[in-house]
Amino acid sequence: MIQPLNSEKGGNRYDTGDMNSPGHTKADRYWQAVLAHDGSFDGSFVYAVRTTGVYCRPSCPSRRPRREQVIFYQGADAAESAGFRACRRCGKRPDNANSAQAELVGKALGALDAAEETPPTLSALSDQLQTSPHRLTRGFKRLTGITPRDYTDARRLERLKSGLRNGGTVADAVYEAGYGSSRAVYERAQAQLGMTPGAYRRGGAGMQIGYTVVDSPLGRLLIAATERGVCSVCIGESDRKLEQGLFAEYPKAEIRYDSAGLGPQVDALQKHLAGREPQLALPVDVQATTFQWRVWRALRGIPYGETRSYSEIARTIGKPEAVRAVARACAANPVAVVIPCHRVVRQDGNLAGYRWGLERKQALLEREKKREPK
Repeated sequence: MIQPLNSEKGGNRYDTGDMNSPGHTKADRYWQAVLAHDGSFDGSFVYAVRTTGVYCRPSCPSRRPRREQVIFYQGADAAESAGFRACRRCGKRPDNANSAQAELVGKALGALDAAEETPPTLSALSDQLQTSPHRLTRGFKRLTGITPRDYTDARRLERLKSGLRNGGTVADAVYEAGYGSSRAVYERAQAQLGMTPGAYRRGGAGMQIGYTVVDSPLGRLLIAATERGVCSVCIGESDRKLEQGLFAEYPKAEIRYDSAGLGPQVDALQKHLAGREPQLALPVDVQATTFQWRVWRALRGIPYGETRSYSEIARTIGKPEAVRAVARACAANPVAVVIPCHRVVRQDGNLAGYRWGLERKQALLEREKKREPK
């Protein structure tokens, strides 16, 4: 069931009754935008009218309804799923507002990609696109889950990774990626690369990884770890495919089969899957962006036997508009179960995608709900 923005119980919802009630400032702001026909809010939300069954964008010139008849939704899809139809009065379908926003963000992405070495400031980019910094940032975050600056940083990091993989020196890769100095790179390397730039450049060369493959209630389970923590937990039916995935992830690392050395990790995971050890606190050693780490830390904070929606996780990390980015971070999780991305579901409680299959996700959740921690 798609929830409107007008009640606190649906995640992204705010009460439609008394607009002066404490805690409803966002709904108040939306209503003021509707009254003012404020086009700068187009693409941020649509409003629907109970009495007419119609929804439209804030800038629509149609007669304004009574406040108590208005419901706010994040977009046209949500409004239509709730049974409302698009307005024709404004001359443009309200569901085209997101298309206009997507066009703006597309132009911004193109401008940032074309100026990799010296990306424009937010102010300069906004001037170039003839919009305001606020509107550009809001649209950018809505569609990509990150700000223009975050995107620029991510692109710079990708150039650094590419330079390191191509075999150049660390200094050359840092310079060509557009970093002003190597100090910031090394300070953030653990969070962004999962290792030092030098180790990444060598494709994991010098890293020592032990792994084993064991039976589990979910199928075959590959567990791999460095001396610092678990770096891979994968689920499948074929040992060979699981092993191929590990070697592809760390092509130059020293990888060896080590069932004895991984005994404690295997024991902890198997007890957890059997419901005998609800609190799984294994250390991890994985490559991730800062945003992914924030999501994964939030996932590890979900209590055993409970679930959270993607939008709830987005709010937990202070990025309420980054729901899609949260979903991508869940999909990128390299250590199944240890980082419990299976505990994230859709807003309506239904299961969303799971890298290891929805049947396994369902099985994990059912096991956890049957055995509440003491």
